[in-house]
Amino acid sequence: MKKFIIFSISLFFSGFTFAQENTTFTKKDTTKLEEVIVLGRRKLSNYRQEKTLSSIDEFLEKSNKITMIKRGNYAWEPSINNMTSDRLSVTIDGMQIFGACTDKMDPITSYVDVSNLEKVSIGSGQEGTENGHCVGGNIDLQIPKSKYFESGLKTSADVGYETNGNYKTGGLDVEYSGNKFYINADGIYRKSDNYDAGNSKEILYSQFEKFNVSLQTGYKLSENQSFDAHIIYDKATDVGYPALPMDVSLAEALITSVNHNYSNDSTFIKTLETKLYFNTITHIMDDSKRPDVPIRMDMPGWSDTYGFYSKATAQVNKHLLAFNFNGFYNRALAEMTMYPNDSDQPAMFMYTWPDIRTLYTGIYAKDSYALNNQETIVTSLRLGYHRNKIAKAVGLESLQIFYPEIDATKSRFLTSFSSNYNLKKEKSNYSFGVGYGERAPSVSEGYGFFLYNSFDNYDNIGNPTLKNEKAIEANFKADYIFNNFTIGLESSYFYLMDYIIGNIDTTLSPMTIGANGVRVYNALPNASIFDMYVNTSYKFSNTISANASVGYNYGKGSNNKNLPLIKPFSFLAELNYNIKTFNAALQLEGNGNQSNYSNFYGEDETPSYSVLNLNLGHVFFLDTNKFILKYGVENILDTTYSTYADWNNIQRQGRNFYMNVSVVF
Repeated sequence: MKKFIIFSISLFFSGFTFAQENTTFTKKDTTKLEEVIVLGRRKLSNYRQEKTLSSIDEFLEKSNKITMIKRGNYAWEPSINNMTSDRLSVTIDGMQIFGACTDKMDPITSYVDVSNLEKVSIGSGQEGTENGHCVGGNIDLQIPKSKYFESGLKTSADVGYETNGNYKTGGLDVEYSGNKFYINADGIYRKSDNYDAGNSKEILYSQFEKFNVSLQTGYKLSENQSFDAHIIYDKATDVGYPALPMDVSLAEALITSVNHNYSNDSTFIKTLETKLYFNTITHIMDDSKRPDVPIRMDMPGWSDTYGFYSKATAQVNKHLLAFNFNGFYNRALAEMTMYPNDSDQPAMFMYTWPDIRTLYTGIYAKDSYALNNQETIVTSLRLGYHRNKIAKAVGLESLQIFYPEIDATKSRFLTSFSSNYNLKKEKSNYSFGVGYGERAPSVSEGYGFFLYNSFDNYDNIGNPTLKNEKAIEANFKADYIFNNFTIGLESSYFYLMDYIIGNIDTTLSPMTIGANGVRVYNALPNASIFDMYVNTSYKFSNTISANASVGYNYGKGSNNKNLPLIKPFSFLAELNYNIKTFNAALQLEGNGNQSNYSNFYGEDETPSYSVLNLNLGHVFFLDTNKFILKYGVENILDTTYSTYADWNNIQRQGRNFYMNVSVVF
């Protein structure tokens, strides 16, 4: 592994030398299909954001493509195109990072905060393979780029309060920017008690507390080259999960990176970024605060990742080229210790992730070819090598009870391809794309050992013999502008082969007390997922506008069963008023009745609901200081409801008054 990393670094810097060659070219505009959501307190001038101090989860939910699966008031799991995290690639500034919880209580999005980020880039389906293989898409949480603005010292501070849950948050950002050196330090703190659902019903075990600090610095070697270093430390404690039988006493992450940047418009290689990174996660589940549990359990987990990437862009005539050579090495280990109520009985111990080591290296290439000023064809390809190894002998022996012929290692080759045609006219835009992608089974799907799923009340056992899951996709998008009225349609279809999902095994007995049985991960021959959204907006005047969106989703497997966690009919309508220093928005959002639920996989029917929200904001100045005030009411009517994405029908927040104040010095 060390020789491999040394060789990779040598290859990166040989590529840097090659970038000095001079060529001439003509720049062309291209249409990018990535959906980008701007985040962060560094974007305080964007006072139209509903909450300056919203969590990343709340921001992500604003996208049509994303739904957040909630197991509590903290650490929601993102879903893209009705596919959960196993089928996604979630990265932090292109860096691979993997959760340490077997129950998905620590999605990658939970280990950063808005104070760390500049924007979030969302790639749907095979458009999201720049940083890794996936079938559903990619979320890349992007760190701010180098900032040599010569602006000197700047400071901003934020404070927020919400009545529901007595939720308090505050943040501080200090930045110095010079000609050749910059440094930025920021921190944010969040704490919430149990929140109330509609009609003042307290949701027990929904509290949490976390803080996040980061430091970013850079030095400019020349006009074309610079070095950057970044460190993020995130720690959450006393996190309750009301939809689960266990809580979290600690979720802790250290995320570090160093990178070299090169840019030169007069060379063949326009930009070249090389990054080395390391991250480590510790996650501890326990039920010590839960009364009357059948048996006490401790479930710690650890995940360490070492990685690199080298990204380059170039232009040849009408071709804009992008490349990414990357790799990582991950160690995932999780344990479970059960303590019988009879103190004379010995504790029971087992590995739920038996120290799985994953090695990956791959290459990505994208070509954006401008046919003319209106038409562009974007084609991408990713090839990768993926290897798993079971490092714990006892873990291998445990899995060999079910799969006697398996070895400690399993190697796979993964491919991904996509092509999109884009047409951009004065009053309309169109895009059509197709793609094919593969993914390896996740650690839980391949090697998990008696992982309890409270959603369907079954223990789950991994399957190291699973084939790669494959997906063929097609997508379409069109936007039309008629004077002050805009309407858009976007749709995608996924045909998944060897679709990985748990299948009931009646010959096995569960280990969890009260579980219905055991599911073993297997693959359906195929499954289909379809979604369609219609988005509209109308501008009444320079100050008043309205927008609305409706969506339809469908998912079914080859066993003729509905797939779980498929979004029902959804709608959103919003009326906005904006002037230079004030804005207001009245919003109605909701879902229809979830009639196509999957009782086979543990779902039940979720009734329809609608929620009314009011958001307001002011911007004002005192001397040279800028103040941003955001306030409003969420769930004005105190509706009692839960959505299809709320684990075990946990009810969402009732009426909530909030206020955020931000100041830039």
